[in-house]
Amino acid sequence: QGGSFRDTPILMVSCIKSDGKCTILGVLLSLSEAKRALENLSREFGIHDVQLVISDDHAGLQAARKAFFTGITWQRCTFHLLQNAQSYVPLKAMQKEVVEDIRMIFNAHNREMAEAYLAEVVKKFEKIAPRLADWMEVNLPQGFSFYEFPQEHWQRIRTSNCLERISHEIKLRTRVIRVFPNEASCLRLVSSILMEIGEDWEFGRVYLQMDP
Repeated sequence: QGGSFRDTPILMVSCIKSDGKCTILGVLLSLSEAKRALENLSREFGIHDVQLVISDDHAGLQAARKAFFTGITWQRCTFHLLQNAQSYVPLKAMQKEVVEDIRMIFNAHNREMAEAYLAEVVKKFEKIAPRLADWMEVNLPQGFSFYEFPQEHWQRIRTSNCLERISHEIKLRTRVIRVFPNEASCLRLVSSILMEIGEDWEFGRVYLQMDP
C-alpha cells in the first residue's frame, strides 16, 4: 500500500443455516477500522434471524457485534478462553492444572453446575493467583451461553473452530506467496479458497442436526 508493506486483516463471516449446514457468507479485506468493516460485511450479506454469535473477544468484532447484533446471544469461544487464561497464570508449573480446571467447568452437565465449578476454582486460586482468579470470575461466564441451546449442539457451538479451520487453510496458502502486490490479488486467492470450502460444505455432511 503506497510503497510500504502492511498487514491486512481478512474478515470472514460463516454461519450455520436452519438446515444445519455451514456456509460462508462473505469475505472482506480491509485496512480500515475493524468495527466499520465488520458492520459493512454484515450489511452486505444480509444477515438476519441470528440466534447466536460465536467469536473470540477481538475488540473490533465486539464493537460491531454490539452495534449490529444488539440483543443477540453471544458465545465467547471456549478454546480462546483457554488460551487467554494462560496470560494470567503466574507459574508455568500451574498451566496444566488451570487448563484441566477450565475444561472441567465447560464440560459441566448444565449451567448451574458450571457456575458452581467456577466458584470453586476462583476460590482455589484467589490467594495463589489473584489476577487469574479475578480474570476467571469475569471472563469465563462469557463462555456459558451454549447452555441455552440443545445439548446435542453444545460441542460445536461453544467454539469458533469452524472458522479456525478455514483460517488455518488460508494461512497455509498465503504463506507460500508471502507478499501480495495489492489487496485485490490477496482477495482473489482467499475467495477461491473459500469457494472450494463452501462447495465442500454444501454437498458434505450436516454440521448440526436441526430436529424440529
